[in-house]
Amino acid sequence: MGLDSKKDVHLDGSSAGSVSRLEILEGPSGRRVRSEAERARIAAESLLPGAQVSEVARKHGATRWQVYDWRRRLRQRGMLPPCEASPPTFAPLVVEDASEERQVPAIKLEIAIGDVVLRTDTAIDADQLSRVIRAVRASR
Repeated sequence: MGLDSKKDVHLDGSSAGSVSRLEILEGPSGRRVRSEAERARIAAESLLPGAQVSEVARKHGATRWQVYDWRRRLRQRGMLPPCEASPPTFAPLVVEDASEERQVPAIKLEIAIGDVVLRTDTAIDADQLSRVIRAVRASR
């Protein structure tokens, strides 16, 4: 046989078929075996405030679905508290009494009539203001 020829070899020793190469890998299969304590520690870490399951899983070489599964199993065994959604937090609602008048900032009003300047705020009654203006004009 030349260097470029192939010989198909099967596990049963025959040479017919389509397998041209068989590679045997030794060592860990890539599947990681974790102790119960390690699973519990990772699951607990994923429950810390602000923790994201995907980041915790990536940090420990796991998938987020594995972490969710470990949490579920630990809860079933009573090793973790039941999954309860934290109650939503709301800002307190403050309702003002509608009968109370709102304090409007005073806006000053100045009316110049010749050398006389009338100063008042805008809360003055229109009829009263009209009478004051007429009185100032009549006094001139």
